Amino acid sequence: MKKLIISIKSSSEALDQFAKALKKARQKKGNIEPHYEVAFDNRQDFNKFLSKIYILEAIQSLKPQSVYDLAMKLGVDPSNLNKVILFFEEIGAIKIKEKKVKGKLAKVPVVDYESIEFKLAA
Repeated sequence: MKKLIISIKSSSEALDQFAKALKKARQKKGNIEPHYEVAFDNRQDFNKFLSKIYILEAIQSLKPQSVYDLAMKLGVDPSNLNKVILFFEEIGAIKIKEKKVKGKLAKVPVVDYESIEFKLAA
């Protein structure tokens, strides 16, 4: 099961954790379990993610043919939705695949994760 982990960490904590994981991966032979994590270093982006998380669920359940199609299904402005989609793509929460729909090239948002886990510091 592919799981996305969401956390709040400082930039230095995230880099330290990455360095440890890289060192461990270099020492290990064979298959290495993939780790998918988005670490926010500020509350503003974290809150933006939380307030728009319903869009990830909609992408997964509605399987839209394009960003515009998703906007129509959700009843939201396509321009505003596109900004959220770009934010999600930038942080790695979704992928954008290009595909021909009715003869036009469309950007199709895809959620590759089956679950999202939150790791919050105490």
